[in-house]
Amino acid sequence: QVQLVESGGGLVQSGGSLRLSCAASGSIFTINRMDWYRQAPGKQRELVSPYSDSVKGRFIISRDNANNTVYLQMNSLKPEDTAVYYCHAEITRGARSFAYWGQGTQVTVSS
Repeated sequence: QVQLVESGGGLVQSGGSLRLSCAASGSIFTINRMDWYRQAPGKQRELVSPYSDSVKGRFIISRDNANNTVYLQMNSLKPEDTAVYYCHAEITRGARSFAYWGQGTQVTVSS
C-alpha cells in the first residue's frame, strides 16, 4: 500500500532546468532512503549521483522528510540527460523492509 509518484518531467531545451518530485504515500513507518535513477533508451538503468562526472555541479537532490518527498533539481540540462527518471525508496514498516519504484517520468532535452 505504498506508492511513489514522480512528477515534473517534460521537454526542455538544452541549458534549461527541471525539478522532479517524488512523493511517497500510503502506509509508511520509516523511509530509510530515497534515490533517483534514470534510464536512457538502449542503456541500463543507473543511479543518479550528484557527484558523478556526468551531472556534477548541475544536479541537486533534496528531501522533505515531513512530506515524504524527495526532489531532483536539474540545471544546465544537456541532451544526454534525456531519460526516464525513476524514484526508488526503501521503506521499513514494522519488522519488515520493502523496496519500491515509482512509475518514472520522462525527461527530454532538445538541442
